[in-house]
Amino acid sequence: MAKESTKKPQKRYNTQPKKQGKNTKAKNTVKKENKTPIRIVPLGGLGEIGKNITLYEYKDDMLLVDCGMAFPDEETPGIDIVIPDFTYLIKNKDKIKGLVLTHGHEDHIGAIPYLLKNFNVDIYGTQLTLGLVQGKLKEHKLLDSAKLNVVKPGDEITLGNFKVEFIHVNHSIPDAVGLAIKTPAGTIVQTGDFKIDTTPIDDRVIDLTRFAEIGRKGVLALLSDSTNAERPGYTMSERIVGESFSNLFKKAGKNRIIIATFSSNIHRIQQIIDAAVNSGRKVAVSGRSMLNVVNVASELGYLNVPENVLIDIELIKRYGPEQLVIITTGSQGEPLSALHRMAFSDHRNVEIMPDDMIIISATPIPGNEKLVGKVINELMKRGANVVYEKMYDVHVSGHACQEELKLLMSLVKPKYFIPVHGEQKHLYKHAQLASTMGIKKENILITSIGNVVELTKNSIKTVDTVPAGRVLVDGLGVGDVGSIVLRDRKHLAEDGIIIVAITMDSVTGEIVSGPDVVSRGFVYVKESEELMSEVTTVAEDTLERLYMQNVRDWNVIKNRVRDAVSKYLYEQTRRSPMVLPIIMEI
Repeated sequence: MAKESTKKPQKRYNTQPKKQGKNTKAKNTVKKENKTPIRIVPLGGLGEIGKNITLYEYKDDMLLVDCGMAFPDEETPGIDIVIPDFTYLIKNKDKIKGLVLTHGHEDHIGAIPYLLKNFNVDIYGTQLTLGLVQGKLKEHKLLDSAKLNVVKPGDEITLGNFKVEFIHVNHSIPDAVGLAIKTPAGTIVQTGDFKIDTTPIDDRVIDLTRFAEIGRKGVLALLSDSTNAERPGYTMSERIVGESFSNLFKKAGKNRIIIATFSSNIHRIQQIIDAAVNSGRKVAVSGRSMLNVVNVASELGYLNVPENVLIDIELIKRYGPEQLVIITTGSQGEPLSALHRMAFSDHRNVEIMPDDMIIISATPIPGNEKLVGKVINELMKRGANVVYEKMYDVHVSGHACQEELKLLMSLVKPKYFIPVHGEQKHLYKHAQLASTMGIKKENILITSIGNVVELTKNSIKTVDTVPAGRVLVDGLGVGDVGSIVLRDRKHLAEDGIIIVAITMDSVTGEIVSGPDVVSRGFVYVKESEELMSEVTTVAEDTLERLYMQNVRDWNVIKNRVRDAVSKYLYEQTRRSPMVLPIIMEI
């Protein structure tokens, strides 16, 4: 599998722990019992947003937590998704006792089909999480062979030397759990994505009591969500959004309402449906992922949808604007999303009308601000009334802010702390919070993907590195697009291409036809005929010199033509298009 390695040197929040002094004989007995360390290997989700995956090792047993994907950025043109590098997992597949999932977001489950194509493994998750996984596996024709095991908060499973307890947490998707991973070396708590919501939509508050009980028994290390570590205070309750929806639905009057949100935010979808029912409106759903989640969540009972409220998007023309709410994907301005197609009049069923109320119920992911702004501007050009997060409380985060992070630390009372799930700035800020909570600086470790962290009762340290990084998925190709292909794609996108086609006699080496020059993405040929004519002349002169020198090697001919044409074009235009000589032989 081709990959781009992102190995990084060890990064420490502070120095290694001080060495312990000699123990008594009784203490030596305890030390002997726990001398085998537990190893933690983050293979994604550190120094980045998304692609969350963590491997635990104890003796000859391994446990995998989450297996997520990330979305491509401007540095990966044409790429569909980014998944973790599975090299180390494939090498140790016989040791892996199971894959445990914290919740059903793409950045935690999106890469599972690609893992299962390499080897099968028992998968454990809550009902909704596995319901969403099933849809992905069915699409990849892996569902029949998958080994899916439903668990509930409060359950404990044994996987080799690991005992894993599932603890209910609040997040922007139901059925999210944190994990207490118990080994002979000690207990490790991994929070997953979480926040503390005392008034959640499903009335199931995070189980802080259980976190406190585990903390009283002793926790060796805490791995905690760092996404909102820079934000002071508390994350607002999801119910705030429901109140905003009620007010906005009243303001909409007799106009149609279109709401874009994350397809996986089932609590948000429930609140939209509730507001629609209260205002006597029908609900239509647009966007493949939104349809899939609504169907799965409804079947499993996580969405309460009264009869005759949901209608097919194909039937919206039968209803007046005052009777409709459309829930759609595209809250991040994605070019192929339903909202983007609506904004640019490319949607098959929905045409934006003046006075439509369009609510974007999400915060732009860092890097997506321009995409979202472009869609908002286009919608406003069409006369729509666009409401987005900065204007009203139409979105709240699913991640804990500083006071919630500190509260969980105070309950768990870990000896060691490793911040996870976030960019480097989030990890450092979270480490600072841990220090203010009384955790010794030498007991706080900021690490990187691929680093092997070794934990014992008396030490935390990085001892090794393993292959880690990103694997690019483009269509059906997994890992076949690397740095050279990406460089060429960016070159083509930025500078265009010049093709020089030549037909040569295979016996004499004489030019039979050409050179013919074709330009794409460089200049408009009809307006640059003189330049194209000069390029042809440069190529002809180069070929003539090579013929006189009795050069017959195709590679040499191609390189000389490429160099000559590239040099000329740069001198004339200060641009460097990709020059591609093509030789045909007759």
